[in-house]
Amino acid sequence: MRARKLKLNLKKINGLLPTIVQDSTTGQVLMLAYMNREALRKTITTKRVWFYSRSKKRLWMKGEESRNSLSVISYQFDCDKDTLLIRVNPTGPTCHTGRVSCFGEVAKSEDAMADLYKVIQGRKNARPKGSYTASLFTAGIDRICAKIAEESGEIIKAARKETKKRLIEESVDLIYHLFVLLAEKGIGYRGVSQEIAKRKEPR
Repeated sequence: MRARKLKLNLKKINGLLPTIVQDSTTGQVLMLAYMNREALRKTITTKRVWFYSRSKKRLWMKGEESRNSLSVISYQFDCDKDTLLIRVNPTGPTCHTGRVSCFGEVAKSEDAMADLYKVIQGRKNARPKGSYTASLFTAGIDRICAKIAEESGEIIKAARKETKKRLIEESVDLIYHLFVLLAEKGIGYRGVSQEIAKRKEPR
């Protein structure tokens, strides 16, 4: 969808579109800022989040100085077309204070797998030295797939010959490496959870 084709009610809001930024993996609200039509156009075309600074009177890309950028996953407007919700994959903390969110920290998510995926995505983006996860991304798809094959064999072995505790541990190892593969292929956790939701109906 092109920005110039959007029927936005910008006159009603003095030319500036309130934009809520949400983490696509955890659902946490990260920040609120404003876009004009040009910032919206650049956001759509570059897949990076741009805003209009009301104090500096210019466009700015989130992360242009800190490198903590926001990669666009999806966006949608409210019913009046005068507010935007944009879902992102953040690279590093969003708030200038160094916190994850400009609204402060929130209680830990009850979705442990979503939290795990977010950590993996962060390792992919930052590639910290000494990180096993980062080393998998650096090694590439063949290495990641080899680890999945290895962990699958460990699960079969645990199921046949070992304890339930060991089976759980090996299952988590497989899930972890599967998440690494999904992140490598650019597949977000939300896409996986949505597919799971489709399968709730009995077959």
